[in-house]
Amino acid sequence: MKQLNIIIEENVPYLGVLKPYARVRYMPSEAIDADAVRGADAIIVRTRTRCDRALLEGSGVTFVGTATIGTDHIDSRWCAEAGITVANAPGCNAPAVAQYVFSSLMQVINRPLRQYTIGIVGVGHVGSIVERWARAMEMQVLVCDPPRQQAEGGEGWSSLDDIARRADIITVHTPLTTDGPYATRHMLDTDFFSALRRAPVIINAARGAVVDTDAWVAAIDAGLCGPAVVDCWEGEPDISHELLYRAAIATPHIAGYSRQGKIRASQAVLSAMCAHFGMPDIKVAESTPPPVPRAITPATALRGYNPLADTDMLRHYPDDFESLRNHYPLRDELPERFSR
Repeated sequence: MKQLNIIIEENVPYLGVLKPYARVRYMPSEAIDADAVRGADAIIVRTRTRCDRALLEGSGVTFVGTATIGTDHIDSRWCAEAGITVANAPGCNAPAVAQYVFSSLMQVINRPLRQYTIGIVGVGHVGSIVERWARAMEMQVLVCDPPRQQAEGGEGWSSLDDIARRADIITVHTPLTTDGPYATRHMLDTDFFSALRRAPVIINAARGAVVDTDAWVAAIDAGLCGPAVVDCWEGEPDISHELLYRAAIATPHIAGYSRQGKIRASQAVLSAMCAHFGMPDIKVAESTPPPVPRAITPATALRGYNPLADTDMLRHYPDDFESLRNHYPLRDELPERFSR
């Protein structure tokens, strides 16, 4: 078998184990262009590299791996038509994002969380952990996930309108989709904010464009919603200064930036690539992350992460969004021993 040529976006960690098996080039995302990938067999990227016909047509690439949950930066339909395998890392950073949610809530709410109703929009990898931890804290929980509701049926699902009326806290954990019956782009829009009844805390740690930024700013100014917690922004890295300076917590898309999450992501795309090329199943040289805690307490949510320092940094250097994100020091997730 010939030696593979692999391009890896420079901020994807833990893949040095590939060097005995392939020619590896680490490149900044802005340098990964059509000329760079022409002789490559595979690329491993993050969300800033748009993988589509313009990048890949005429290249030797047959595998695209993204060390992220989301794939909205990849034209998956075109890749499939071109015979290019696409792999992502679903759930890799879910525990870190869930911890971010509760750490942020502990900063903006001064009363016991069990007094609150939380509405969770999107109950996949992240939302399921948020739901489990919220129930363990004796919160009232509303869950909205129309695709799951359609597939699974049963009782206990809430509509987005119901969440707008009843929730004290609304946290969004959906992918970004632009078509189909459950498109999520601008899912939280002017109509949604107008339906709010309890001035809820609203958290976006999913994708920036699931919330209409202008509508969110207007709703804050009108007193329709309470503290805003923003980790994902429309137009990144050129973020809305209007939302930045109104938000209670504002961070540079780092909710999922845990060491354990990066290990899971790198291992997921590495295993998929090895399977694609018929290589041995190479393992990253890091310890396997421990199981996700079954439950946490509000106090332990703060023990592992305090979002205020990151908020201060972004407010002081809003034009350095990309640098703050790319050079973010990875934190550790809550270990299983913090389970309650």
